Amino acid sequence: MTISQDIQGRVAELRGLLEYHNHRYYVLDDPELTDAEYDVLFRELLTLEQEHPELDDPNSPTRRVGGAVREGFEKRSHTQRMYSLDNAFDVNEWLLFTERIRREEPHAPLAFWADPKLDGLAVEVVYENGRLAAALTRGDGEIGEVVTENMRTVRNLPLTLTIPDSNSAHFIPQLLEVRGEVVMLKDDFHALNERQEEEGEKVFANPRNAAAGSVRQLNSKITASRPLRFMAYGVGSVRWADGAQSPGEHWRTQAEVMSALEEWGFTIPPGAQRFESPDGVAGYYERLAEERDGLPVEIDGVVAKLDDLELQEALGFTARFPKWAIAMKFPAHQAETRLEAIEIQVGRTGVLTPVARLAPVSVGGVTVSNATLHNEDEVRAKELLIGDTVVVQRAGDVIPEVVRPVKEKRDGTEQEYVFPRHCPACDSDAVRLEGEVAWRCVNASCPAVVKRSIIHFVSKAGLDIQGVGKKLIEQLVKEGRVQSPADLFGLGAGELALMERMGTKSAENAVAAIGKACKTASLDRLIAAMGIRHVGEQTAKTLARQYHDLDEIMSAGSDELMGLSDIGPEVAASIGVFFGNEDNRALLERFRKAGLWPVSDPTEESSSAGVLADKTFLFTGTLPGMSRPQAAKLAEAAGGKVVKTISKKVDYLVAGEKAGGKLDKAEALGLTVIDHAEFMRLLSGDESGNDEPDEDVVPTGTPQQLSLI
Repeated sequence: MTISQDIQGRVAELRGLLEYHNHRYYVLDDPELTDAEYDVLFRELLTLEQEHPELDDPNSPTRRVGGAVREGFEKRSHTQRMYSLDNAFDVNEWLLFTERIRREEPHAPLAFWADPKLDGLAVEVVYENGRLAAALTRGDGEIGEVVTENMRTVRNLPLTLTIPDSNSAHFIPQLLEVRGEVVMLKDDFHALNERQEEEGEKVFANPRNAAAGSVRQLNSKITASRPLRFMAYGVGSVRWADGAQSPGEHWRTQAEVMSALEEWGFTIPPGAQRFESPDGVAGYYERLAEERDGLPVEIDGVVAKLDDLELQEALGFTARFPKWAIAMKFPAHQAETRLEAIEIQVGRTGVLTPVARLAPVSVGGVTVSNATLHNEDEVRAKELLIGDTVVVQRAGDVIPEVVRPVKEKRDGTEQEYVFPRHCPACDSDAVRLEGEVAWRCVNASCPAVVKRSIIHFVSKAGLDIQGVGKKLIEQLVKEGRVQSPADLFGLGAGELALMERMGTKSAENAVAAIGKACKTASLDRLIAAMGIRHVGEQTAKTLARQYHDLDEIMSAGSDELMGLSDIGPEVAASIGVFFGNEDNRALLERFRKAGLWPVSDPTEESSSAGVLADKTFLFTGTLPGMSRPQAAKLAEAAGGKVVKTISKKVDYLVAGEKAGGKLDKAEALGLTVIDHAEFMRLLSGDESGNDEPDEDVVPTGTPQQLSLI
């Protein structure tokens, strides 16, 4: 069945919006949407993708977690992924979630562990033999920022784990990864802001921003001066001295995990407790919704997890979420204020976005004066008039949103808002393409578009040119010194030193950074920096893996591009349009002359050609001479796919010592079970099946996956 352009366009638009807002939330700590508003967009995209599976894209925001890691800190991979949570917005949705679990596990008792959903920064702290060894932010779920020294300054975080009771059953593991939230209590937050204001420093919008900004300070002395708290809500990898692999050998339930954490000195979320039934959790949610304003810490919902760890493992995960846990969100804080004006902002792709200018109003303790209205259709659908009294909320208690006008308070002085048909920055005609909700300025020379495009080019999402920021670009564009990204490579230190707040040293550093970017930029970063519509970081990496340089990409046809794993018709068409444009080709030639013409590594081979191509592996038990993550990396490097949940789709279960329940399930499903030696023979391309076993040394323990959120 042919999919209409309206649907394709909406899917593409939603993916772009969600990627943008992921970046604003997870990377910049400067979100523009409420959680509720983001969730509406996410659910719409998820529904469209489910209804039209032919539009599936592995790079869709519905298939990923989160967003990318900021520069400035060392980056490190989590040994176990830190997943996001699916959401429920009322008790009915919570009960539907529990019914889904009941259908999958009809005979299992449905007891839950529930705790307040803290509004802070997710961090993983790692202990080796009971001593704090590392701390990582959540990042994008796969890779986080190393913030060990900063976390050492958090007063309630144990630096060394102890067992106060010699009779305790909770002896300390060799490796323990504790996951939790860094927060700031409300009273501490207000005291900090008062101090900041007295000292003439920036005040924080809310406790979450204060906590996140404090943990991400490059100077740990600043972090130490901030009143931070760490509250633990679960564990990641655990390795025991006796080599235990099964959760049941030490902990059977989430309640036991939390009890152990408390005994070792961790603070857990206030009021966290176990419930014997879904109804108990529902009552807890309703009670906290009433009491949250009186709690000492900001919360925006309740997190509920199945208490039984074996049941958690049996249910497993989707691409984004665990199937055994959910976040139950509270309704947003609301207030009334006056809609004073609607102004238009011009984005780097020319999109004209209406922004509501509001009479300042306090919503949940935060002063709100602006809110995005997204597009003309939303303004019309909400029937907004200039001068209206409007209801404003911070859905998720963070980002402002205009909910509706209060029509009964109209007095006849309100005025209809007419969406402009010309760009406010250059007066060019605005165009609304078929299948899109956005009006666009299509003038490539529009100063607003040029400015935003160059800001993107130098940003962390682009070439990440240090010392060349938004304010400098705005000055350069305003004065006509820079009209395209290529102009940056002709700037001199003397010219930059004339700009506001630059100075000779800053100008020299900026020129050096531009020169460094020209020499060291990778092909995928340059592709991402160019701002090709629908081409983000992952698609840029796909292109850079497949093609040697931009010349090869420009020569590729749509059919060839669509043969790549994550490029569909719309993305291929967008790439073709970009490289087919004469102005863009002229820009690329200027890049070439400036020396900005990176090539991909010609020795890099596609994993699809590996000896394990098209084979799916699952590793269990203790493997001789290597950890399971190390074995997984070997399999993936050879073209294989690695999963963590047993199913009929698994080609090989690689079983080590103490393989446990997964081995039993694999045998019941009739799967091929091999040992470490056979796996290594497959890696070498030898499928002869030599039966001589290796003499292996079994390590004392291997990381065990428990509650991952």
